[in-house]
Amino acid sequence: MKILAAAALAMAVLVPAAVAAVVKAPGVRYVDDRYGPILATPKHQALYTWNAERDLKIHCTGACARAWPPLYSNGAVRKHVAGIKGTFGTIRRPDGRRQITFNRRPVYTYAHEGPEQVLCDNVNGWFVVRLK
Repeated sequence: MKILAAAALAMAVLVPAAVAAVVKAPGVRYVDDRYGPILATPKHQALYTWNAERDLKIHCTGACARAWPPLYSNGAVRKHVAGIKGTFGTIRRPDGRRQITFNRRPVYTYAHEGPEQVLCDNVNGWFVVRLK
């Protein structure tokens, strides 16, 4: 009986820790000098949406996805993040992988940008995600 109680206690402690490790913040609030508060990766790379995906479907594949790498999810995504007004989620891409969404829109980085750069706002329908 003591062995079962110890096993149950261990599971109660270990399972929430394992789940917490999977659920992570998919984006952070970064304040850009020019654009103000924007959505970025944890490494401060700006995140973008594409107007062609206003229909909430994935259209950026192939060469597009090489220039605009999707932000992928490796597990559960936290829906709400402190300091960010909006909702995170995921969408399944044509290749089966899960891509992170913000307010139901798929989000992407730009391959030719580094951290703390915004080079392509309002370029060919791509817009940096501005936060209020």
